[in-house]
Formats: sequence, structure tokens, C-alpha cells
Amino acid sequence: MNKLFFFSIIILTILSSCNNYKPALLTSTQIFNEGQVPFKQCHASTIEQIGKDSLIAAWFGGTHESNPDVVIWTSHYINGKWQHPVQVADGVLGDIRYPTWNPVFYQHPASDSLYLYYKIGPNPREWKGYYKYSLDKGNTWSTAKALPQNILGPIKNKPITLKNGTILSPSSTESKDEIWKAHLEISADRGNTWSIVNINHASPVQVIQPSIVKHKNGNIQVLCRSKENKVMSSFSNDDGQTWQPWQATNLLNPNAATDAICLKNGQFMIVYNPDLAGKDWWEGRTKLRVALSKDGLNWKDALILEDGKKGDEYSYPTIIQDDEGLIHISYTWNRKSIKHIVLK
Repeated sequence: MNKLFFFSIIILTILSSCNNYKPALLTSTQIFNEGQVPFKQCHASTIEQIGKDSLIAAWFGGTHESNPDVVIWTSHYINGKWQHPVQVADGVLGDIRYPTWNPVFYQHPASDSLYLYYKIGPNPREWKGYYKYSLDKGNTWSTAKALPQNILGPIKNKPITLKNGTILSPSSTESKDEIWKAHLEISADRGNTWSIVNINHASPVQVIQPSIVKHKNGNIQVLCRSKENKVMSSFSNDDGQTWQPWQATNLLNPNAATDAICLKNGQFMIVYNPDLAGKDWWEGRTKLRVALSKDGLNWKDALILEDGKKGDEYSYPTIIQDDEGLIHISYTWNRKSIKHIVLK
């Protein structure tokens, strides 16, 4: 009886601790400072753990978004300090130079290879997917390889790996007539071949840039940027093969990117801009918040990351949780730098 009572107390303590969890800010730093790098603007970062206390981040940077001089840069986080950025990919295809876009890191749990996915093309309606891989934690990279026809790679947020090794890569398209649709790119052989599963393409709801989270019951959920002024969601109960109708979460979305993960404590965390869309696409990105949820639909704000003024831009967050349980968030800071936040 005493053992049963003691065990019950432990379970209740764990449940209480999850219910009462509130993220705490540990550090807030810029990966580089304006004027110390050879590019004027930067955007769309990605971040990955590459060892104990070590990280790597990437973003695109150049004169301005969509300019042909925009290339992919990386920086390593070593001994608590971000290193000077290094160019690792460009958009040169034959005799033509295009801008690069939206880098995304991915590492399969059963492999030491670090993959860097990115896009090359004049704009998001015409870009194509490319990737490089590194065998030494991002210090050196392979030559660029094109993804198969119609495979774009992860558009903005990271893939997830199922227990059976299958990769679910969140992607989307933007057509020339400005129609947005989300899909998954699925690989059962570590990225050698891919198949496409559309997510509710018959629906009038327009979404892009999904994040993928997995629930305890095995369901897969996507959370998307949308034209609906809400973060939109859909669920799959068959590992992403079929999808339920779109549902609006209680989170505002001003036509801006988000990212979400499932934490080790079982709760879900999202980073988002809490505003409505304005007349111009960049409006609504002056504030950035962290929210928590137990079901992926009903969210509660837990932390304010930025509370800016008109003209500021804090956008395109990416989020991971490292092996020690620390949460790392990177995001665009006024297009002048990439900010790195650490939470516990």
C-alpha cells in the first residue's frame, strides 16, 4: 500500500508539473550584428543541434529578399558563442544566378548526415528544391543536388521522423494566380525517393508552410500559415496518408510564418505573430509570442518575445528542443540579424 501511495504521489507530481509549466527566458542574443556581415538583409532561419552544447543555424542573406545575390549562410554555436557567418550555398544554375530561399536543416535519427534543404528560383511560385549534406556537422558540405521533379523539400519548417524511419516533410505551393496549398513529401528510404500527399486541396482554405507535430495517440497534426487570419490545422490518423478538414485554431495569423513542436513534457509549443493581416504582406509582424497547448487547437500565450512598433519585423520563427530539454528559437530580427532565444 505504501509503495502504491508513493507511486501515485510521483505521478500526480509529474502531471502537476506539466500543467503548471511556464517557459522561462534564459538568454537572448543576436547571431551576428548589423555591419559585421557582408549582406544588408537576412531572413528565414533554421536551427539544429549538432552535439552537446553545439548548434548550427542557417538563413538567407543578401541585398534584399529575391535579389540574385541572396545566398545561404550558416553559423556554429560553440562554447556559448556564435561564430562568424559562412556562405554555404548559392543560386547559380548554369549561366544564370537566382536568389536562394528558406533553408531547413534535417538529420535522420539513424544517420550522422546533416541535410540542408533550400530553394532556388526567381520567386516562391517558380522556385525548385535543392539540398546539400554534411558529414562533419556542417563544417563542409557536398555539392548542391536538385530534388526530384515536383519535390520542393521542406518549405519552411523541419521534417519529422516516425518510429519506423519514415520522413514526413512539410511543404506547400504558391501558384502564379496566388493560390496556396499545403502537402507532405514522404520518404520511407531516408530521402532517396519521395511521394506527395496533398492536404485538403479541394478546400477553399488557403494555407502554406506547415509545421508537423505528433500526438500521444499517434495522430499527426499540421499547423499552417494562412490567408484566413488564423493559424489553421488539420489532423491525420494514418501517418499522413489522409487528412481531416481544416480547423481554425484560436491563434491569430497575419499571413505570417509560425513553427511548432511537441515538448518532452507532452505539451505543444508554437511561436507566432498575434495579429491580423494588413494591406501589405509584411504588416502584422511587429509582435512575436510563444503559446502552449495540450490539444494543438486551443492555445494560451506563455511568453512575449517581441513587442515592437510599426515598421519592425520579428518573423519566421523556428523552434527545437535539445537533448537537455532546453528550447531554442531563432527568428528574423528586423531583417538586420537573426535572434537566438533559449528557454527552459
